Amino acid sequence: MNEKIGTLAGAVWTALNENGVMTVKDLKKATKAKTEKDLYMAIGWLLREDKLNVEEDEKNVSLSLK
Repeated sequence: MNEKIGTLAGAVWTALNENGVMTVKDLKKATKAKTEKDLYMAIGWLLREDKLNVEEDEKNVSLSLK
């Protein structure tokens, strides 16, 4: 499980590096994450490593690299 989530965290980082700010919905498409649970675990991995900025409005959560 750790390897799968670590690989997905790398895909999230790559997508954000290439595209800048992205919503969680856009990240799910870009990374081809199978489930939202997997995507959120990958995002949590990167947050724990202090690599992401998170912005939230009424409708979306947007992420970008620090």
